Order: sequence, then C-alpha cells, then structure tokens
Amino acid sequence: MEETPTQSPSWGGTTKLVVALTFVAIVAALLIRFQNIIIPLFMAFIFSYLLHPVASFISRATHISWRASVGIVFLLIVVILLGLLMLGGVGLVNQVQHLITFVQTNLDRLPKIIGDVFAWASRFGVDISQFDLSTISDQLLSVGQNLLSQMGSVLTTLAGGAANFLGWTLFVLLVSFFVLAESGGLRGDILKIDLPGYTYDLKRLGQELGLIWNAFLRGQIIIFLITFVVYFIVLSILGVQYAVGLALAAGFARFVPYVGPAINWTALALVAFFQPFKLFGMEPIYYTLLVFLIALFIDQIFDNLLSPRIMADALRVHPAAVLVAAIISANLLGVLGVVIAAPMLATLQLFGQYTIRKMFDLDPWPPNEKRRVAPKPFKFIPRLRLWWKSIRRKLAKPKGD
Repeated sequence: MEETPTQSPSWGGTTKLVVALTFVAIVAALLIRFQNIIIPLFMAFIFSYLLHPVASFISRATHISWRASVGIVFLLIVVILLGLLMLGGVGLVNQVQHLITFVQTNLDRLPKIIGDVFAWASRFGVDISQFDLSTISDQLLSVGQNLLSQMGSVLTTLAGGAANFLGWTLFVLLVSFFVLAESGGLRGDILKIDLPGYTYDLKRLGQELGLIWNAFLRGQIIIFLITFVVYFIVLSILGVQYAVGLALAAGFARFVPYVGPAINWTALALVAFFQPFKLFGMEPIYYTLLVFLIALFIDQIFDNLLSPRIMADALRVHPAAVLVAAIISANLLGVLGVVIAAPMLATLQLFGQYTIRKMFDLDPWPPNEKRRVAPKPFKFIPRLRLWWKSIRRKLAKPKGD
C-alpha cells in the first residue's frame, strides 16, 4: 500500500521562475488597467499613516476604543472640509485664478522691471555690464509662462470638475478610514508584509521608511502651514494684493528647491510693482524691493533655521536631486508628484541601496553606517506646560509664605 506524503513537495527553480514571471505580468496588467485608481489608493495609505498618531492620541486620552477614536478623527475631518468648502472654497480658487491671470498679464513687462532694477543698482556703483538682460528676461519669461499655464489648467480642471474631485476625495477618505480602523492601533499593521527569512530586513526597511515618511509628512506639512500663515500676515500688513494666493504659492514653493522660491519671488515682485496701492506712497521700485527683501529674509529663516530642525536628516537627499525628481514626477503624477518628490526619491534611494548590496552579497545594513535620525520633538509645548504649572503654584501659594 503506497504511503501518503506528509509534506508538500517543494517547487523547482523553473516552476518558481514561471510563477514569479506570471505574478509580475498579472500585477503589471492590473496596474495598467486600473492606473487611474493607483494614485488615490496611494494617497489613502499616506493619509492613514499620517492620521495614525492623532487617532492614537485620542484613544489614549479618552480611553475609548480604537475604532471610535478613528471615527472621531474622520468626523472632524469631514466637518472641517465641509466648513472650508462652504466658507472659502470657491472664493479661494477664484483668488488664485485672478492672481495667475494678473501675473500672466504683467509677465511681458518683466524685462522693463529687470532693466529698472539694474539701472537703480548701477546708481550705487554695482557693475551690471556683464549681465545679458535680454537672455535673463527670456529665460524668466519662458519658465514663468509655462508654470503659470500649467497652474491655470490645474485650477480650471479643479473648478470645472468639482464633482469628480469631491468623489475622489470621498473615496480616499473611505479607504483610509477602513485601513486605519482595521490596523488595530498598530502602525505596522497598516501595510503588513511577511516573507520567510526576511523578518529583520522588512522590519529595518519599515523603520527607515517610517523615518522618511514621518519626517516628510509631519515636517513638510508643518513648514507649509507656518509658511502660509507668516506670508499671509506679512503680505497683508504690507498691503500686497492676493495675499491668500501668494501665501499658498509660498507654501507650495517649499516643496521644490531653488525653482519654487525663485518663482514665488518673481510673482511677488510683479504683484507689488504693478498693483495700484503702495505702502506709505513709496515708489514702485522701492516698494517692490521692500517686499522682495522681506520675502527673501523669511525664506532664509525657513531654509537655515526651521527646515533643518523639523526635517533633520531623515530624507538624506540632495536638493538638486529633489528638483530633478519633482520635474519628472510632475509629468507622471501632476501636482501630487511635486509634493511627494522628496520622500519618493529617498524611498527609491533606500531600496536601490538595499538591492545593490544584496546583489553583491554585502550586508545591507552595515554596522558602521550612520542611521537616519528622527526629527526632534518640539519643546515649546512641554515648556509652556511647565511655565503654567509654576504660575499655578505661585498663585496657590499663601501670601504670608
């Protein structure tokens, strides 16, 4: 009587190769077929990862279940989105569209502004004969017109396809809600992969990816919000038109090194030079120079003081490489590609380094390699709490003591 084998037979090399190629072909076909849904799914997973600390804080503070805390978070998000849409959604889009139209209309006058600035600088002994004004003007005009036309088309699409945009937003919120609710409070369970023999590698990759995306999601959003608030307040005080739109442009400029701030400064100079109102009745050239120098000063503070502290060295990517990645990803993913260019480049760099070392039979995690460092938490809130406790102790202390 023939015995039944107790173990499943192992696959040979040819079988494994056929199965792997078939799996890759199926995944590629699915990606091509459902390419329109890939970006929303990607955004849903990022959104889930971003909201995990908020839901965790609510769950710990209120001692309610994880699902209830996730529900509270998403309910607040829906309320905030509806409030923003009702209060200023359409007005904000219109203001940004008017800003783009204003800048496009006055771009043709940019050579005159540059000539006036250089003529003004020559009064103070600055030698500008070595600069070709026509070449500089043509390059700035070309870059500015291309960027503004793309931004105008994006806003037109957004305003015209409001129903489609709201539909995809609802889809992203629903997917991220279910992903976060089913994670059980563990960030590692948002996207869990288990391969035999690669437990440590997957854990280490997860830690490195967590540092990259946590630094970006937390840091870049904080920088964007602070930039928007600071620019809005400063431009409003200076009396610059389209303060909201220019503040948004300054915030988005933080995502693209070099080019982003330069385009933001150009838009500020055009608006300040051609708008009717001038602070204290200043001459257009002096008023424009004042706005430009203040914007330059603000960006220097962000670049040298705020960004290094918030982002730390978790990304480890060169700004020039981020610029190239932003240009490439903008053609592939649109505005979202520009926003996530830096962490995507850091992620590709991480996987590329791991793959190359494995291909050459090297340790993918050498012990002497400097590990990524998480951004330091802000000490402002703990210090504020200590100050408030000291004030309460002084107030509670009897006067005779």
